[in-house]
Amino acid sequence: MSRISVRGFAVASATAVTTVGAVVGVASGAPQSASNDNVEATAADATLLADIPVGQQAQVQTASLTQQADAQAAQASAAAKKSAEEAARLQAAKDAKSKKESAEEKAKEREKEQIASRSATRDPSSFPVQSSYTVEQVKAIARQIVPADQFQCFSNIVNHESTWNYLAVNQGSGAYGLVQALPGSKMASVGADWRTNPATQIKWGLNYMNSSYHSPCGAWSFWQANTWY
Repeated sequence: MSRISVRGFAVASATAVTTVGAVVGVASGAPQSASNDNVEATAADATLLADIPVGQQAQVQTASLTQQADAQAAQASAAAKKSAEEAARLQAAKDAKSKKESAEEKAKEREKEQIASRSATRDPSSFPVQSSYTVEQVKAIARQIVPADQFQCFSNIVNHESTWNYLAVNQGSGAYGLVQALPGSKMASVGADWRTNPATQIKWGLNYMNSSYHSPCGAWSFWQANTWY
């Protein structure tokens, strides 16, 4: 018998070999849900293992097992690749989150350092009191009170407000001193000598800019947009 009919697919002991040499396991669980026409078409092109010379049966079976093993290996490789890709994606997301948190922490530390630097300025009372001060002397005092990275912004404001004249008075509003405090008596919170001591005025002005605009540069940015601060 060289051909078989498999209507109903009721073959229990034969293993068919397709015309291209692949082994079809009839009795080992091949799907029975295919249409009869498809089954018959497949069977028509099938050869029983029993029809193959005995010496070649082992080769056919080995080829079939090799083919199955290759298919399983390919599936395992695809699954491993997918798993590796997912693991890489999760690791990348974890690394990105870690870098973001690290950057945010460093930014907070820098901000703390800047705040500490602005707070750790020289006290006005440490400067010797003079009967009068030149513009250069006033600027020299300011450089010792205002943080270096904020001095230029502080200087820009003072230039516009009083041209570094610590005795400047606005005849219209009554604003007074280097930073034109309004009223000038506000500066008494730093020292009673606010009328004549530029160091007191500078310290008060720095405190005001820090509390109202976070820094002299913040105050300068506001001043540029509004011509007042």
